[in-house]
Amino acid sequence: MGFTRDVLQIDANAEIERISAFLREQILGRFKKKGAVLGLSGGVDSSVVAALAARALGKDRVYALFMPERASASESLTLGKLVAETFGLKGETVELHAVCEALGCYRAQDEAVRAVFPDYQPDWKFKLVRQGAVFHVAVQRPDGTTQSERLPLEPYLKLVASTNYKQRARKMTEYFHADRLNYAVLGTPNKLEYDQGFFVKQGDGAADVKPIAHLYKTQVYALAQELGVPAEVTSRPPTTDTYSMPQTQEEFYFALPYAQMDLCLYAHDHGVGVADCAAAVGITAEQASHVYKDLESKRRAAAYLHAPPATL
Repeated sequence: MGFTRDVLQIDANAEIERISAFLREQILGRFKKKGAVLGLSGGVDSSVVAALAARALGKDRVYALFMPERASASESLTLGKLVAETFGLKGETVELHAVCEALGCYRAQDEAVRAVFPDYQPDWKFKLVRQGAVFHVAVQRPDGTTQSERLPLEPYLKLVASTNYKQRARKMTEYFHADRLNYAVLGTPNKLEYDQGFFVKQGDGAADVKPIAHLYKTQVYALAQELGVPAEVTSRPPTTDTYSMPQTQEEFYFALPYAQMDLCLYAHDHGVGVADCAAAVGITAEQASHVYKDLESKRRAAAYLHAPPATL
């Protein structure tokens, strides 16, 4: 019959049981920890991990952290708390604005944006946008007008570095509470993010257990349905929630929306030809060829992110 979208279908209930057993084995058995800590962002991935942890360990052994900062959408905090309430999780809100301010994160961001928009002010909104192999910074002035300019390498690196500060501040907070409670830290990347390096080294890439890193995001949504993750979360388009302007993941990192990227990644890794992949995904063969090359390029770059410290 050939390559079709059905390849990503799974038995969601069986997978939930398998992951639950894995969580108990790793956290209670291997690491000898009492429970698990995780950051709840209001996205489907962290929501599914929270639900899985509650199911595997019991709701009283899961501690949820909500860690907003200056650019965080208010919706993220609202949805994160809704998920915690749905699954009966304890937790707390840790405002990271002051921490990021003290570290110089926002100052560095502003300096990077001013490299191409000298009149930029902190009350403007902005985001980083990928256009092919080139990154642009887009700004929105208080009057609503928007503008986008190509970002040279040096300010681009500075902007990314300052953005990574936020993820590392969040992870530092998670490990503080993990140490305080004698808990393990849960990571929330799905297979596409984990494989393609869509995480910050020693930031959201740091964790003791990553229970959904083997699942395509399409499959994560299937688990969300089975677990009872609120519809407000599952109906929300995936976002980075990194910059003050709204931003999709494909604007920032991936070539296509997640459902198509999942199929392309599966096809690439299972030797499916470009033409067959294109037909199943609903794109041209030229686009599929470009996505295959992009997957390989990002995988090479991700090798550094996955690498443990080098020792002699």
